[in-house]
Parts: sequence; C-alpha cells; structure tokens
Amino acid sequence: MKSTKLTLVLTLLAASSLVFAQDYSFKVLANKGSNEVKSGDDWQPLKTGASLKLTDEVKLADNSYIGLVHKTGKPMELKAAGKYKVSELDSKVGTGSSVLNKYTDFILSSNSAEAKKNRLNATGAVHRATETASIKVMLPENQFAGVYNSVAVVNWDNSKVPGPYIVTIKDIFEEELSKVETPENTFQFDFSDPKFSKDDAFLIEIASKADAKLVSKQHMIKKLAPKEKANITQQLQENMADLQDQTAMNKYLLAAFYEQNNLIIDAISSYEEAIKLAPDVTSFKEAYDEFLLRQGIKK
Repeated sequence: MKSTKLTLVLTLLAASSLVFAQDYSFKVLANKGSNEVKSGDDWQPLKTGASLKLTDEVKLADNSYIGLVHKTGKPMELKAAGKYKVSELDSKVGTGSSVLNKYTDFILSSNSAEAKKNRLNATGAVHRATETASIKVMLPENQFAGVYNSVAVVNWDNSKVPGPYIVTIKDIFEEELSKVETPENTFQFDFSDPKFSKDDAFLIEIASKADAKLVSKQHMIKKLAPKEKANITQQLQENMADLQDQTAMNKYLLAAFYEQNNLIIDAISSYEEAIKLAPDVTSFKEAYDEFLLRQGIKK
C-alpha cells in the first residue's frame, strides 16, 4: 500500500512539474506595432510582458517588431511581418539552458506598473537636493563611476543651455588632459586614447562655449580595478555567451546585467546601442528612460 501511495505521489509531482515547465515558452520584452497573439480562438493585442505558450500564435504587423526571450533565457527578434506559431519558434531555440532568464525577470519587474508606482512614492517621500549646475550630465554619483568597457557614453541635458559645448577631462589632481568642442549633447569617452593611458580615474565637466559660467558639476569616470574587471569578464563568458550578436535585444539584456552589477555607465552605453539598433522600437526608449529615473540620474 505504501509503495502504491509513493508511486502515486511521484506521478503527481512529475505531472505538476511538467505542467509548470510548460507554463510558457517565451516572454515579450519589447513590442512595436499593432501585433497580436492568438490563445485559443481569438486574436488579442500583444502586450509587453506577456507570456506565450506553445499553443499560441503571434501575428507581426508591417513595419513592426517583437523582442522575445525563451524560457531558457535565450533572446529572439521577430522583424518580418506574418504569423508565427510559438511551437515553431520554440523549436528554433535549440538545446541548453541559460541564466539570462533572471535578467528577463529583472527587466519585467523593474518596468512594471507596480515598480513605477513604488519609485514615484519613494521619490515623493524623500527630499532630494536640487542640482544647481546649469548643465545636467546624465551620469551616476561617483560611487558608481566604474566602467568595464573601453568606451563610455556621456550625455547631458541641452534644454536650458544650447550648444556648442566644451568637454573638459582632467585627472584627479585637476590637471587638464583633454578639451573637446562639440555641437552635440553627447560625448564618447574612449579609455584607449593614449592621453588617458596613465590614469585610472578622471573628472569630466561640460560647459557652454558661449559662456564658461554655464557649466555642469564635475563627474568622475574610472576604469575598473583589474580584479573587478576580471570578475565581470568571467561572468560575461560564463553567463552571457548567448549575447554575442549585435542585436537590440542582446544590448537590452546586457544593460540589465550591467545594472545588476552596479556598472551604471556601461548600462547607459548598452541602452544607447539598443536604441541605435532599433530606433523605432519605443519599448527600448521607455525602458531607458525608466532606468535613468530609477537610478536618480534623471528627475
């Protein structure tokens, strides 16, 4: 009798595990256009954050886009208009698992309506000092100044002070290393430039060319220490191998990876790349904007 009961329990557990494992095949991380999903008999509008089952079908409209992540964590982009059976998409993913699904969950939870509500409540409850600098630079506070990659993207608000601008880079002893004029409100800091080879930390400020008194506060940007960089390199090699292709979805997931590792400036660069690769997909722009608000970079 005990053996029969044990067999029944194991059978029920196996069945429930199978149902749970098959609960969804893909999650929708990005969505542009009048796309639809068919679950059962009816077509319904497809929404970002939706879960797609093996029995579902999606319809991609003209000039549209869907960014998916498989339950194993592997990303997929749909760009060609037409109907796609989820079961057929699932079969194209291949074997093997990935830890990328934890970054999928992070993206969806960070951009959920509840997360935005909590952020707004927290912002309203905490007094924040108003920045008095004329030019607001979109960089984090100095404790998050570390950069893993060789290039950092530096943007600033141009709504109050028009260009052209002067970008000044100094070492931590205030010795000037570089001064660049630009008409744009963006600058790429390239650590591989010979001018920056001898230093590990830098101070950057943006000023109006027309009026030097209209200037940003100084922000620090620094190279990661060798041990920290080696640790991130190992994590990327072990966990992010599926993100080698230059796609918007891959850059989006990399941004989540960098944010969770407190590499905020690298996350900024990844968001910028995702938007460049898919400029018409508002999901990436909205997620980027929410990221900047979440990190207190934009208010």
